[in-house]
Amino acid sequence: MNDQSRSSSRGGGRAARRAARATSLPEHLRPVRPGQEGGWLKPLTQEGMESIHRAALDALEQIGLADAPQSGIDYLTAAGCTLGDDGRIRFPRALVEDTLANANRSVTLHSRDGKTDLQLSGNRVHYGTAGAAVSMVDVEGREYRDSTVQDLHDAARICEKLENIHFVQRPMVCRDISDNLEMDLNTIYACCSGTFKHIGTSFTDPSYVAPAMQMLHLIAGGEDKWRERPFVSNSNCFVVPPMKFATESCQVMEECIKAGMPVLLLSAGMAGATAPSSIAGAIVQAVAECLAGLVYVNAVKPGAPAIVGTWPFGLDLRTGAMSVGSGEQALLTAGCAQMHHFYGLPGGAAAGASDSKLPDMQAGWEQMCSNVMAGLSGLNMVYEAAGMHASLLGFCHESLILGDDLIGQALRCVRGIEVTEETLALDQIAEVCLGGSGHYLGTGQTLGRMQVDYVYPTFGDRTSPKEWAERDKPDLIEKAVARKNQILSERSPARFDATLDAEIRARFNIHLSS
Repeated sequence: MNDQSRSSSRGGGRAARRAARATSLPEHLRPVRPGQEGGWLKPLTQEGMESIHRAALDALEQIGLADAPQSGIDYLTAAGCTLGDDGRIRFPRALVEDTLANANRSVTLHSRDGKTDLQLSGNRVHYGTAGAAVSMVDVEGREYRDSTVQDLHDAARICEKLENIHFVQRPMVCRDISDNLEMDLNTIYACCSGTFKHIGTSFTDPSYVAPAMQMLHLIAGGEDKWRERPFVSNSNCFVVPPMKFATESCQVMEECIKAGMPVLLLSAGMAGATAPSSIAGAIVQAVAECLAGLVYVNAVKPGAPAIVGTWPFGLDLRTGAMSVGSGEQALLTAGCAQMHHFYGLPGGAAAGASDSKLPDMQAGWEQMCSNVMAGLSGLNMVYEAAGMHASLLGFCHESLILGDDLIGQALRCVRGIEVTEETLALDQIAEVCLGGSGHYLGTGQTLGRMQVDYVYPTFGDRTSPKEWAERDKPDLIEKAVARKNQILSERSPARFDATLDAEIRARFNIHLSS
């Protein structure tokens, strides 16, 4: 046996296999992990990608974007853009191509403790939360209520414990905080005190960035340490599709770039409403808008860390509602991921959300469909991958927990099939069939490979109907509720020490109890 097995012993039976599965594998032997290489799925041909690229350049050169703030106009025209008499900024082809050639092609999203940094490049895949839902799903009461800062903090605490949730972008808004500045500051506090993992957040107003940076400098231990390892990024809706800049968000983006914060350039058009109804057309517009954002970022600071957030959504024309759980959404996301690879840029998009109101069968098929396709396409950052319901209106803690299981299975698909002399297993076939036991159940190779090759769900039930009945017919949601309560009964390891917490609370109005 090689080092992919923890034991070369034979036998032990079912009890031994269960005991082995119950122990934690060393990091390098885990069957799935952050940053696995995807890229197997290619819904776009090379010709298709080149056509989308040409169309996006045409859109930028001929149509351009409206409503840039004066600061953005100054940055962009200094970089080589033109301001038309119609007020639209147009982007010469050569400028876009030069920006693409010089843009940052590898971005590290840091964690606060340095243990779960995310390296965004190539086909490396990471799953996490996002969505800024306005409601919480109460699975026990089967109803929705306003989301609160405590809900956000609890979501971060839960994410800290979930192996397959790799980052925490704000999944809900704090509707119990009416002041926008306090909401933005408490969002950072609630997330950072709940998890060490990388955090994404937004700002309502450009003037809010400075106080937020003061808080982050305190948490980091100084501005120099923050700039060395920024553990929070700015999720920035810098455009209002179709093809208009979001004036205040652009000003926020400028401030974040200057402060050393990585930026997600988020273009979220809705196919059939604020983007073309065709999948290819929606991708063209998203690519054009994000390329405009990339020129903007590099005009402010060449090489600044930016993630291309082509994030188009589908639309159900029968109701006018978003169709985030559709097959079309999965294709939109996979196609966008291919375009990120076409340019060789770090990218992210939406997958894993559901139109269902509860974590039910509909949610399961919708979440798995787009999560698997996003991973197989090699999407660097899969946003909204767990917990999101009701077309992004609701977030569910229990669904987040169940989503960790689901993403584990998706990551196993991303990992693909290894073909080596060992995995071809000809020696095992010969040993078992030529005078052996006639089966592979008790071999050391089976135990070893089934630990490092197979993902075992925490909550998915694989028992027989008889065993299921003997266990009082456990319910999936009840198990998730119990796990949530167990996590939230313990203090987060990411909580701030008493001195730091007191200093933050002395300077900012923190709404969470200490």
